[in-house]
Amino acid sequence: MKLKLEKPIVFFDLETTGVDISKDRIIELCYIRIEPNGNKSSESMRINPNMHIPENASQINGIYDEDVKDCPTFSMVADHLLQVFAGCDLAGFNSNKFDIPLLVEEFMRVGKNLDLHECRMVDVQNIYHKLERRTLIAAYKYYCGKDLENAHSALADTEATLEVLEAQLDKYPNILQNDMTFLADFSLMNRNVDFAGRLIYDEEGSEIVNFGKYKGQKLKDVLSKDPGYYSWIMQGDFTMNTKQVFTQLKLKYAHR
Repeated sequence: MKLKLEKPIVFFDLETTGVDISKDRIIELCYIRIEPNGNKSSESMRINPNMHIPENASQINGIYDEDVKDCPTFSMVADHLLQVFAGCDLAGFNSNKFDIPLLVEEFMRVGKNLDLHECRMVDVQNIYHKLERRTLIAAYKYYCGKDLENAHSALADTEATLEVLEAQLDKYPNILQNDMTFLADFSLMNRNVDFAGRLIYDEEGSEIVNFGKYKGQKLKDVLSKDPGYYSWIMQGDFTMNTKQVFTQLKLKYAHR
């Protein structure tokens, strides 16, 4: 089933130096942008992360330091990517938990803002896990009846994710709606406040700490009873987006 779109949607996948959102860098990015009229544009780019690519990462994605030494840095492609993503919904496989937070972090490192306030985020892996619970390779085989060649290539993974979502719509017509708002809501596991999910919203819309010793407690209560908690966050190994959100909320509650 082809996607029913009200505005463009960008399917994308990242290959990175590792899985730490606050420290690791993008080394390959591939996207497929689909317009409401069905037109598609795509691009795959290698990016110089300005750091050594660990051997364990290279063994997975097949990208080594030598492969990216002459490639542009993220700062060199940031403005172009902002134009690609601007005003679009986003989709990927495990994108809500990893790809989107890491992409936002890369933009913040170079002083750019990827505004996602009006963006609906469809995580195809979360849909799959809610309905079948497998990996992308298994999902592609299950829904599309094909083996995924070149797995962990950003291009192959991005194309497979698009095909899987279209096949999911065909397979579950009584559960899924061909509507980006529905799919974005359905693919949520948590209502994140920050992209990394260190804070989540509860049913009443309060910000809840989602890690550590205060997990499950309201942030406003934690800030009130532990004045040093905010400083610990600011000095800790958290993403810039997470620190930005904590700062905004600290200021919000300080004026109440």
